[in-house]
Amino acid sequence: VGDEVIGATMNRTGSFRFEAKKVGRDTGLSQIIRMVQVAQGSKAPIQRLADRIAGIFVPVVISIAVVTFVVWSLFGPYPALTFAMINFVAVLIIACPCALGLATPTAIMVGTGKGAEIGVLIKGGESLETAHKIDTIVFDKTGTLTKGEPEVTDIVTSRDFTEEEVLRLAASAEKSSEHPLGKAVVIKAREQGISLVDPKNFSALPGSGIKATVDGKEVLLGNQSMMEKEQIDLAKLFSEVERVTSLGKTAMFLAVAGQAAGLIAVADTLKEDSQEAVHSLRQMGLEVVMMTGDNRRTAEAIASPLGIERIVSEILPDQKADEIKKLQGEGRLVAMVGDGINDAVALAQADLGIAIGSGTDVAMEASDVTLIKDDLMGVVRAIKLSQKTMKTIKWNLFWAFAYNTAGIPIAAGLLYPFLRILLNPMIAAAAMAFSSVFVVTNSLRLRKVEL
Repeated sequence: VGDEVIGATMNRTGSFRFEAKKVGRDTGLSQIIRMVQVAQGSKAPIQRLADRIAGIFVPVVISIAVVTFVVWSLFGPYPALTFAMINFVAVLIIACPCALGLATPTAIMVGTGKGAEIGVLIKGGESLETAHKIDTIVFDKTGTLTKGEPEVTDIVTSRDFTEEEVLRLAASAEKSSEHPLGKAVVIKAREQGISLVDPKNFSALPGSGIKATVDGKEVLLGNQSMMEKEQIDLAKLFSEVERVTSLGKTAMFLAVAGQAAGLIAVADTLKEDSQEAVHSLRQMGLEVVMMTGDNRRTAEAIASPLGIERIVSEILPDQKADEIKKLQGEGRLVAMVGDGINDAVALAQADLGIAIGSGTDVAMEASDVTLIKDDLMGVVRAIKLSQKTMKTIKWNLFWAFAYNTAGIPIAAGLLYPFLRILLNPMIAAAAMAFSSVFVVTNSLRLRKVEL
């Protein structure tokens, strides 16, 4: 009850009633189509280079055509005026910069279309171009590298509390929480048949934990930093903290009425494709960074199997954007991959924000690239697609410019004194059209590229 149902979902067992909250242009499919259309119509920064070249190229060509007409009129054989007009027209036709204008937009249209086909939505040509320049990629841990479905694995208590009491107090405090760790505690309590009470004076401290009143007692549940701020003595639990964090588990401390009551260890497993994605990115020469609010030991236990060497740990949600700025201050071009509301500012700050499609709407709105599937290999595909598209654009621009430049002397009649060859305007028109066809065909090759 209350779950979202995606359009075109097939229900094979039983029946259910649903409410259509978004119709027409507000549906997810319409938004995807609109995003692709906007991206295909956008200009990449490299297009500005083509526009500048065309802005210089066209006046130069017109000048060459005029000079050709004058030279042939004055020094050409009889009928000089006819030869002058033919060569004047041939120069203008063969130098028409149609291919130059098609070089970038055709590649962007095909590239963004290919991205949508493989589940990578790119918001514009600028994002597509930026992706191939990225040298550092930052992953949020929870929900991005990991499944975001933590489970309670250990409950450690002090002498004055039993495991059931620790779990009941913690789960009651987290009863209304939407945080994945809080949900894991509540699920564990309900699995054990523990009855929960409604908390009072509930307040969440982002990146730290929660405060609430349960059974008339003040209950604190959070990380070590929170306990230290509240001056809770954790000396009796430190040995267990080292054990659980060395296994990659997150330690949540429970304090009741100002006294340490216990510790709840929660583990979140890595996604199946995390290791493959990180390995592929490192092979491409990118530095991979993991960002998490967990302590250093827990973070290292998660990062080690993935081969991630640079870790930013014990970080609050509002500090993520600052860490991105630090990396940019080192001269790096940074991509940020995240899925939550607390990743939105960092996604916007990064040179390229990549949102996981299973995440929040806020994160997707703040990003430059959205992965429709909850698949980290989509990050690899997005960067490879950018590289292939930019390579195609550069080849298109080279061909268009070189072809037109090489054809101008022939059209101007440079070969006539030696080989008695002039370029017929009809042949010049066919050659110009072939140049445009080549550029379009070369761009269409992106549809078949393997990512």
